Amino acid sequence: MSKSSPSALSVGRSLLYLIVAGVAWGTAGAAASLIFRVSDMGPLALSFWRCVGGLVLLLGALALRPRRRTGARPVKEPRGRRTARILGTGLGLTVFQSAYFAAVQATGLAVGTVVTLGAGPVLIAVGARLTMGERLGRGGVTAVTGALAGLLVLVLGGGAAEVRPPGVVLAVVSAAGYAAITLLTRYLGRDGGRTDALSTTTWAFAIGAVGLLPAALAEGLVPHTDAPAQVLLLLGYVAAVPTALAYALYFAGAAVVRAATVSVIMLLEPVSAAVIAVGLLGERLTAAVVLGTLLLLAAVTGLAFAEARTATEERRREAVAV
Repeated sequence: MSKSSPSALSVGRSLLYLIVAGVAWGTAGAAASLIFRVSDMGPLALSFWRCVGGLVLLLGALALRPRRRTGARPVKEPRGRRTARILGTGLGLTVFQSAYFAAVQATGLAVGTVVTLGAGPVLIAVGARLTMGERLGRGGVTAVTGALAGLLVLVLGGGAAEVRPPGVVLAVVSAAGYAAITLLTRYLGRDGGRTDALSTTTWAFAIGAVGLLPAALAEGLVPHTDAPAQVLLLLGYVAAVPTALAYALYFAGAAVVRAATVSVIMLLEPVSAAVIAVGLLGERLTAAVVLGTLLLLAAVTGLAFAEARTATEERRREAVAV
């Protein structure tokens, strides 16, 4: 982990932010499943309204945020890097959530969420190795292999009614968007400099809303439903909790914590989503789905141990150097 400046978030608070974000994200797919059940809203339209709702709430939060007191000002992020952060985050977020909602619609909440958040750490680990030189090590390679095995079990062993290959593909695409956001956030935050997570998130949703508008118009912005109040309530929840709140906390925490650690904490999302899918939505999990899920979760747990060992070794080397 890189050294952080005194003005940056503490590691403890960053971890707490990520935990809250993971739990909140776990409820987004459940809300989407309920919307799909009571209306003909499509995943792109839902993603558009999520961006719009999150944008409105975050703009309000920015307006109400107290201004910094005069005095020593934090060093501003270079304009080019800030532009790259905003554009990259906006595009990655759009792909991540749109493909995720499509995966939930195609193959169900439990499988769609598990594949997205199971494939995500694999892509993050490989991407971090290629872009930031973060070593995988023997444990990391084993974890990546286990995750791939879990995906194969899910796709080949799951019944057609529970696991649909197009939905799995969409979930992997969503995982790629998620991995891109995590890697970009971590890469640009390596120097420990201060960034405005709330402002970045707001801009990201603005980019997402503009980019999704044409596709959402083609799909149908206003859904046909016999339960308009329920749809509005669910849309409001999606915009407020797993969007405005969760993304702001996630970007703030991910800028401080190592990429692999972020992926481990985000295991809270597929676990909570699977519990909701089975307990509240009545989805059925076959033995193959359970086995594939356990392989994925075990693989990401392996990444956690590899991450912990790497962090310990780095701290030991830094202590010796001092």
